[in-house]
Amino acid sequence: MSEPQAPDDALIALAERLADAARAVILRHFRSPVSVDDKPDATPVTVADREAEQTMRALIEEARPDDGIIGEEFGSVRTDADYVWVLDPIDGTKQFITGRPTFGTLIALTHHRQSILGFIDAPGTGERWIGASGRPSLHMERDGTRAEIHTRSCDSPGKAVLCTTSPDMYRGATAQSFRHLKQSVKLPQFGGDCYNYGLLASGFCDIVTDAAMSYYDYAALVPVVEGAGGAMTDWNGKPLGPDSPGQVLALGDPRIQDTVLEILKG
Repeated sequence: MSEPQAPDDALIALAERLADAARAVILRHFRSPVSVDDKPDATPVTVADREAEQTMRALIEEARPDDGIIGEEFGSVRTDADYVWVLDPIDGTKQFITGRPTFGTLIALTHHRQSILGFIDAPGTGERWIGASGRPSLHMERDGTRAEIHTRSCDSPGKAVLCTTSPDMYRGATAQSFRHLKQSVKLPQFGGDCYNYGLLASGFCDIVTDAAMSYYDYAALVPVVEGAGGAMTDWNGKPLGPDSPGQVLALGDPRIQDTVLEILKG
């Protein structure tokens, strides 16, 4: 098997089309009455989640019918393909249904099971973060202006701003590990889902961690964070992939990785 290849301009342009199309669907439903269903895992799902994923899948099938697709709402096809798209139409559905803007559409492209392209699109704020292997990560403002982004320096967890979606996602041993980390940082902050990882890549926080994550929750985040100078692993310091456990750690300054991992080990 050959090494993963960096995405070319055509692949990045296709990902842009997916993000634009999903955003248009989602904004039609945002802050309007929508019915909310509960999935078997008790997480909510709406018509916006389903329509956005269907729209993206249709565009992929038309443009690259041999590629695989892994989606949160409609499952997987051709996962043994060299290129596989990993889609989360609305990461942060709880934020979406309560009118909060810090949800996002996550679009990843993997080559030989490694993430080579990642988009965090935030329809509610009009922002977009783009990470592509071999290129610096970008942040796009609502007006379309784009700029390179970089994580910030933080040489000690004691100086760090820590973000996590919710302390309620930690159970058992992970709850104890998270408590140790929360007590070791300067400022813990809650809420944000995928938006936190964009903020880390842009240099506004230093550590982001979440638990109970699925592949479609983190595949797109890795190129964004790494392309901005940060690092992403599981809680054992291993690279993230399709079979990783659900505990995810993102660091703006990789120098504190060993220290943070030790804290998580308790």
